[in-house]
Amino acid sequence: MSISSRFSVGIHILALIEINKSGISTSEFLAGSVNTNPAVIRKIMGMLKTAGLVNVRPGVAGAELAKELSEITLFDVYKAVNVVQERELFTVHDNPNPECPVGRNIQNAIEPLFTSAQLAMEKVLKSLTLEDVVKDIATKENIS
Repeated sequence: MSISSRFSVGIHILALIEINKSGISTSEFLAGSVNTNPAVIRKIMGMLKTAGLVNVRPGVAGAELAKELSEITLFDVYKAVNVVQERELFTVHDNPNPECPVGRNIQNAIEPLFTSAQLAMEKVLKSLTLEDVVKDIATKENIS
């Protein structure tokens, strides 16, 4: 199991909208870059719009960022696309055997560790912005 690909696709969409800001970023255009169906892009775009990260106008082709690159953290994208619920990145298996000393105690032993790990990851995502991603892509592609 892994974090939903909606997270990476959300970052991809936002970065491409910025890099293509002089063009029109339709769901078909974005889908071509992500290599997926435009319906998938529209679903994720709806999530990003609800979170206030993009502006999409009905009947008008294209989308634009609703905030500056430096104001959009990767945590914002992570939350926008509903990757996981709060403190539920890691789940503990249900119904371990209460007759076993490990089974009886495993949930209480590892749940706090999992919570700490998720919070640490989220702290890192809060420190990174879409600007960091776009700058990295621009450097690799010699885009100014």
